[in-house]
Amino acid sequence: MTHSSELQNLLRSIHRKSYPAYKSLKGCYQFDRYVLSIDHVQGDPFASPSHISVRISHKDAGFPPAYYKDKITKITLCDYLTRQFEQQVNRYTFRAKGSGKSGLISVTRCGQEVLERTACEITEKGITARFFIGFPANGRTINAPELEKILFDFLPVCVQKAFFYRNINAGNLEQAIFLAEDQEFIRKELASRSLTAFVADGAVLPRESGISTRPMKDSVPFLSPETLRISLNLPHKGNITGMGIPCGITLIVGGGYHGKSTLLNALELGVYNHIPGDGREYVITDETALKLRSEDGRFIKDVDISLFINDLPNKKDTRRFSTEDASGSTSQAAGIIEGMEAGSRVFLLDEDTSATNFMVRDAFMQKVIRREKEPITPFLERAGDLYQKAGISTILVAGSSGAFFHIADTIIQMDNYKPVDITAATKELCREYPLISSDTPDFRLPQSRRIMSMPALSKHESKFHGGNHSDMHKAYGRLADPVEMGNNKENADKERGGRQERLKTKVHGKDGFSLGKQEIDLRYIEQLTDSEQTAALSLLLKYAAEHLIDGKRTLPDIVHYLDSQLQKNGLSFFADGSYIPCGYAMPRSQEIFSCFNRFRRP
Repeated sequence: MTHSSELQNLLRSIHRKSYPAYKSLKGCYQFDRYVLSIDHVQGDPFASPSHISVRISHKDAGFPPAYYKDKITKITLCDYLTRQFEQQVNRYTFRAKGSGKSGLISVTRCGQEVLERTACEITEKGITARFFIGFPANGRTINAPELEKILFDFLPVCVQKAFFYRNINAGNLEQAIFLAEDQEFIRKELASRSLTAFVADGAVLPRESGISTRPMKDSVPFLSPETLRISLNLPHKGNITGMGIPCGITLIVGGGYHGKSTLLNALELGVYNHIPGDGREYVITDETALKLRSEDGRFIKDVDISLFINDLPNKKDTRRFSTEDASGSTSQAAGIIEGMEAGSRVFLLDEDTSATNFMVRDAFMQKVIRREKEPITPFLERAGDLYQKAGISTILVAGSSGAFFHIADTIIQMDNYKPVDITAATKELCREYPLISSDTPDFRLPQSRRIMSMPALSKHESKFHGGNHSDMHKAYGRLADPVEMGNNKENADKERGGRQERLKTKVHGKDGFSLGKQEIDLRYIEQLTDSEQTAALSLLLKYAAEHLIDGKRTLPDIVHYLDSQLQKNGLSFFADGSYIPCGYAMPRSQEIFSCFNRFRRP
């Protein structure tokens, strides 16, 4: 291990040299109680900043072993440390001067949700923090004293205050760890109590604004109706009460601006744990829950939508339906089938963002347009069977059609942000306004077998590290086993004429990314909560395109393999060569499926 003093000597030796001389700094250096690693050096001061990491042993960091004893506590501790590090770094970024990105110190900015990220990782050996530094320059001439200031004056203070137990607020950290364990307890209780979700009394559901995810001040706290109130005895907080939403079909109704969509939004993000003070800490939803909506113009490939759509006038086969430009109804039908394929146990829908003709056909319309002339079997007629025969519950926000009252098992009215259980009273009214009987086609589980083939993404992509097979295996060796995947690399190479291409990705915030020349639009994947999840999806699809998609494997086979590797190896999946980059967060299996489903292919 090279001592930090050698790094100082190197810095002084390259001062005022051309910027590429910074490359000589790459390596590991022993500082006081931590190791600094310069993993990747930017090409010039205007390029993406350099990748830096810091490693601290458990002995030096001093955190109680109980705080990283399992996956949930490790993720929570990493999240807490990343937030502490960001607070410290923000005091010093750009205090070193120069051109371009000189002096930038950049750390992942965490939101209200607790996510597994590459920004911080805990292993048996210790804690690793990853971040970016813009190496200073005047023009394109190295300004070594400014970088020395960052590495020897600023950074040690940030590391000491953020990653050593003796320097942090132990009470706040304990609160975060205990909260995570309580949240995990509730999540397990949902299954044992046949619940889809839990919303605690006192929860603050409204957000500060349309562009802020922080809780709204002075908002109406949530209060469960007595008929739905349950009590939970949590390991740390003790007894709490709140609304338990049963499995089955739950309808959320109420006047405009009374909190229907606010409740649904809290439930859709309840698949994640939240930080203390968020207001939704104890809003917990089945971890497989999937928010669905219509999506005009989306790509669909080989999806069996015959459960909802049959006998199209153009005789198109809906048991293997494909389109480059889906309608609202076909996109929503495909979304439900794809959600079943992804293993979702709960569907979340809002009538406002659903295709009307897909959701319901009123009595008058059924009189005018007979069943044999209508290819769509509306969701209204399928929701019951989805639960009874496929075990999938539905939570639906409705504001215009009363037909949904007839199929609902639980009906919650939002009245000035307060829930009222109106199930019994509404069921009495349903007897006075019966639904017209309809001849619903038999329920049949979808049977599609969706093979993935590669499109022509780009004709002029550069080869992966020169196209050398051993280099490719080295870069991804921890994750892809050619034997386990049936020699998929060999098959993919044959499909590409023996050429191993490296596809380029570019992430567009949270809303999507490009792979080669294709844009993957994720705007309507509403449970993606962080751009780092989108970045991770871009690398997962890139990896699949380069290694797994061979025209023989099904989409579920590929996604299940990738998800199993993520669960086994964590975010080290994104190691490209010798280091793991900062800037990636773990997506759920549901979002991986959603991303791959929108990848346009032959």
